[in-house]
Amino acid sequence: MAIASSSTSSSLLKWILDPKKNFLAAMHKSSVDHRLRKYGLRFDDLYDPMEDLDIKEALNRLPREIVDARNHRLKRAIDLSMKHEYLSDDLQAMQTPFRSYLQDMLALVNRETEEREALGALPLHQRSLP
Repeated sequence: MAIASSSTSSSLLKWILDPKKNFLAAMHKSSVDHRLRKYGLRFDDLYDPMEDLDIKEALNRLPREIVDARNHRLKRAIDLSMKHEYLSDDLQAMQTPFRSYLQDMLALVNRETEEREALGALPLHQRSLP
């Protein structure tokens, strides 16, 4: 009985969070898209490597050009925010807020972490937040 309840709640959660099926989720995604475009950010730029060690590890594994582009977007967004300005409309139209660059690597790091925990192995290296 608990298994059926768990799958039911899982499918309900998926429906609630799917913008293709739920009007409110679509409105929320549109709002986030609009706000990210104003500053030229991508959704993956919002992940903080100081909060999660897996995100930090995933960023360390990405190619240097991708990380440099991320840092450039973040610096530009901070600069625009401090000046109380937004990107010009033509630059906002070119932005791709939901084109992911981090999710695949983050999923790989999470799988490796879960596998090491399941095997009872020690971490490859001790990671800690500064």
